[in-house]
Amino acid sequence: MFRFARMSQSVNGLSLVIPVYNRPDEVDELLLSLSKQSDKNFEVVIVEDGSSKKCDEVVSRFKDLLDISYYFKNNSGPGQSRNYGSERTKFDYIVFLDSDCVIPPGYIAAVRDSLNKDFSDAFGGPDAAHDSFTSLQKAINYAMTSFLTTGGIRGGGEKLDKFFPRSFNMGYSKKVFESTKGFSPMRFGEDIDMSIRILSGGFRTKLIKEAFVFHKRRTNIRQFFKQVHNSGIARINLHKRHPGTLKLVHALPAAFVVGTAVLIVASVFISPLALLPLLLLAIMLFLDATIKTRSLYIGALAVMASFIQLIGYGTGFIRAFWKRIVLGKDEFSAFEKNFYK
Repeated sequence: MFRFARMSQSVNGLSLVIPVYNRPDEVDELLLSLSKQSDKNFEVVIVEDGSSKKCDEVVSRFKDLLDISYYFKNNSGPGQSRNYGSERTKFDYIVFLDSDCVIPPGYIAAVRDSLNKDFSDAFGGPDAAHDSFTSLQKAINYAMTSFLTTGGIRGGGEKLDKFFPRSFNMGYSKKVFESTKGFSPMRFGEDIDMSIRILSGGFRTKLIKEAFVFHKRRTNIRQFFKQVHNSGIARINLHKRHPGTLKLVHALPAAFVVGTAVLIVASVFISPLALLPLLLLAIMLFLDATIKTRSLYIGALAVMASFIQLIGYGTGFIRAFWKRIVLGKDEFSAFEKNFYK
């Protein structure tokens, strides 16, 4: 495979592109955190993706504190909104953040320092739970980052041979944007699709551990289930777009769903002891989450959040496998209600 020659490059400034949909309160908190950055050499590009609850008034309050611009466009999904913003940036390195993030004061400095010391065509950063987050948000954060759940297969480990940045905290050079044409029209999984195309194009990616963000994710169980269910669907859609990218490990949540169903049936017709494996998993999750969060309550919530995540992702994976692979439906017709309405 052809590889672009890597040369020492200097990143002078960063362009932060943030797609927004009906979240003015989150944008207020995000912009406040950006106004407190120790490194001020960045611009903010807000792209309002057809929201009915616009954030233009929030943005106007930060005009004197940030180099910020605001654009409103018809709804087309987060990927296309990121492309729209990328076309309107002034710096040569673009960073994407989600509107439900809060940014630590040293984030911009950490990104620029890392890229100037060891330039990478694209990067991703981790996420964490802020002390101000609700107990449920902290439990969901645990479920999304723990190795005991699908957090262990999300591509964030240094031991993996290739790093796949996620769009809540990722960036790439304008050279990458021009070469790949940006994000695809996918409504879910578009960030992994982007990372696959970046790597396939011979570009380099890396994880910048110090460039973490506080990611709120979803604030209730219903929204969280829908999010992870769509992630399971997206994995099959990615397989259809990029044959060979689906690994056995991606099917583990689906195996968990099937195994859980078998164990529940066995507990009813054979013996209640059939539920022992689920109990042992729950205990492991509880102990690990309690130690990491230093809270028994959050540990208990993390068990619930982890099971919801595994079941949500697994059922989405199974549903998409049936519709896309068994029935042979295309991406749009199979999930029009999920992604396009």
